[in-house]
Amino acid sequence: QVQLVESGGGLVQAGDSRRLSCAASGRLFSGYNMGWFRQAPGKEREFVGLISWNGGITNYADSVKDRFTISRDNGKNMVYLQMNNLKPEDTAVYYCAASRGWDIKEREYEYWGQGTQVVVSS
Repeated sequence: QVQLVESGGGLVQAGDSRRLSCAASGRLFSGYNMGWFRQAPGKEREFVGLISWNGGITNYADSVKDRFTISRDNGKNMVYLQMNNLKPEDTAVYYCAASRGWDIKEREYEYWGQGTQVVVSS
C-alpha cells in the first residue's frame, strides 16, 4: 500500500513559479508510475502529467506542457511538480496519485493524496 501527502500549495501571482511535493510512504513506491491531477472550482478533476516509475518518461497535458515539469526521487520517496509561469487558470487543488499502469485516466490510479490548493492571482 502507498500513502501520499502533497504539500507546497499556496497563493501566488501570475507569472510566478511554485513547486509542489508529494511524499510517499511504502516500500513499493518505486514500482509505481506517478500522476498529478488538478481540480478547479466547479470543474471536474483533470490530468496534469505523469512520470514513469524510474523517472525516465513523462507525459503532460497540453495546457501545462512547457510550463510544468514532473520529477521524482525514489531514494526519498518523493515526487515533484515544478510549475512555472503560472496563470490564473492554473488555480486548483492539485493531487498526486499512484498507478501501476501508464494512463491519464483517474480510474487507473490506485492511491491518491488529499490535495494541496494553489491559487494564482492575476
